[in-house]
Amino acid sequence: MTVRNLNLVILPGLMLMWVTLMLSGCGTPFFGSYGAKGQSKEEFTHYVEGVFKLQNSMTSEIMDYLETDDKSNHDDLLKAEQHMQEACAPLNEYASRESEGLDTGLFLSRRVEQSAIDCEQAAQKVKLLLGH
Repeated sequence: MTVRNLNLVILPGLMLMWVTLMLSGCGTPFFGSYGAKGQSKEEFTHYVEGVFKLQNSMTSEIMDYLETDDKSNHDDLLKAEQHMQEACAPLNEYASRESEGLDTGLFLSRRVEQSAIDCEQAAQKVKLLLGH
C-alpha cells in the first residue's frame, strides 16, 4: 500500500473519531467549558463539591430521620433517596476513587459532568421531602 493510499484510509477514520467525540460531548473540556451550564473548570469543580456535600448531608439526614421517626410510611422518601443514590453514583464513585488515590479517568469524569445536575435535583427533592 502506498503512502498516499494509507493516508486515504487513515484520514476518514480520524475524522469519524473526531465527529464521534464532538457529538458525544467528550470534546467539551478541550474547549474550556464543563457541565450543562458551560462553566469554567474551577466553577464546575466548586459546583460539584457543593452537590457532593448536599447529597451526603441528605443521606445522613435520612438515616437520622428513619431512626427517630415513629411514622411507618416512608415510601416516598425512600424512593427519592434511592433515585438520589442512582443519580449521584458517578459522583460518589469519583470521590471514592479520588480519596483512595486511584485514577478517576476521563470516562468517569465525563459521567460526573453529565450527572451532576440530576444528582443535585434528586438531592433537592430529598431535602424537600425532609421538610427543609
